[in-house]
Amino acid sequence: MTRYYSKDHEWVEVDGDVATVGITDHAQGQLGDVVFVELPEAGKVLTKGKEAAVVESVKAASDVYAAVSGTVIQANSALEATPSLVNEDAEGEAWFFKLTLTDQSELGELMDKEAYDAFVASL
Repeated sequence: MTRYYSKDHEWVEVDGDVATVGITDHAQGQLGDVVFVELPEAGKVLTKGKEAAVVESVKAASDVYAAVSGTVIQANSALEATPSLVNEDAEGEAWFFKLTLTDQSELGELMDKEAYDAFVASL
């Protein structure tokens, strides 16, 4: 599996034509304690760069954007029950949703781990 990162602080892990999407550890750190997560329903078609989910913390509410286009096949219901998982394991068990990719070429616009780390360091 290959993992990519967006400038909006989402990660995308690709296995064939299925992408698992979440927010980065940097993003959860900026948000603070996450208290609510609203996820897209299965069947929803997401467009790259458009709103996909919402995360609310004690500090603010933030949109999570689709780093790639596709159709949602599964949302992580554990986050709705326990939103604090985002703070505990943002780049693992706290994935937001899985989707079937509609345009694999969009992955070329994302960063690898080294490029993302350099991007975060420049902020």
